[in-house]
Amino acid sequence: MKDIRVLSLDQLKDYFLTLGEKPFRAKQVYDWLWSKNLHSIDEMTNLSKSLRERIAEEYTINPVSVDQLQKSTDGTIKNGVKLHDGLLVESVLIPTETRTTACVSSQVGCSLNCEFCATARLKRMRNLEVAEIVDQVALIDSQSKMYFNRPLSNIVFMGMGEPMMNYKNVVEAIRKITQPEGLGMSPRRITVSTSGLPKMIKMLADDELRVKLALSLHSAIESKRNEIMPFSDKFPLTDIMEALQYWYQKTGSVITFEYCVWKGINDGDEDIKALIRYCKQVPSKVNLIQYNPIGDGKYDQCNKQAEDNYVRQLENAGITVMIRKSRGGDIDAACGQLANKATD
Repeated sequence: MKDIRVLSLDQLKDYFLTLGEKPFRAKQVYDWLWSKNLHSIDEMTNLSKSLRERIAEEYTINPVSVDQLQKSTDGTIKNGVKLHDGLLVESVLIPTETRTTACVSSQVGCSLNCEFCATARLKRMRNLEVAEIVDQVALIDSQSKMYFNRPLSNIVFMGMGEPMMNYKNVVEAIRKITQPEGLGMSPRRITVSTSGLPKMIKMLADDELRVKLALSLHSAIESKRNEIMPFSDKFPLTDIMEALQYWYQKTGSVITFEYCVWKGINDGDEDIKALIRYCKQVPSKVNLIQYNPIGDGKYDQCNKQAEDNYVRQLENAGITVMIRKSRGGDIDAACGQLANKATD
């Protein structure tokens, strides 16, 4: 049977009309599904028992479930999330003193081939459905309340998969997460991270979701970036910059460049100068991400001197830079480490 959550509000209205019911029943069910995140038709108590039985003859609800939960010494929680067809993804709850952030997945595996990322070594099995994305957020919101006594404050699409390659479902999930009839979260607390698909960046700008945008950059030297992220040879940095400028023109939202500095790969002065030149072309800031090894020995976190050199030169150029400290590395929950290791 189909998951009833594939139906839009208008489709639910049409469905209830075919049952001889009033259209307002659709709003009641929609509220149960997206605002209350209910996972059982039988628990929709403002519907008659006979109506619930009729719905259950045609539709079901397929929620995600936690297959395995791991807790880091720093408070980070990694969920091995089982989907209705038995496939697995991972999502992460990242707590700090002032916020709790959900890092959610958008694909089972990944469509891209970034050399430094464990997820990229997994075969892409399929895109996540809208409800599967929303379920991850609702799950982590409940964990935030349970373990940290506060609701989820931020969402980043930085888990498994490239969000822009599951564009339609990611956008619809964001609408469900942010609408008053859904989870009611502010879109300004949601960041979509992409490895750089110019056409989709422009499309996201046009859709006016009011979310934030992050670009996984790692080198502003074309040839070097293509070595680090081989797929990027199809998407030149000039084309990406044009899309970023379009994004800023349409949204007024500053772009975040996500940037790992690796020993012997992109830790030289020429790398810093190229990054500064790239940043100067559009209002932006830089997050220097402390890298977490994935066991191949090729990519290693740079030394403190190289990191400080990046910070000093970026700040001297008037570019905002932050060091994003690694969280959850001891449970393979940190940036680039999500690869379903917990369930092997």
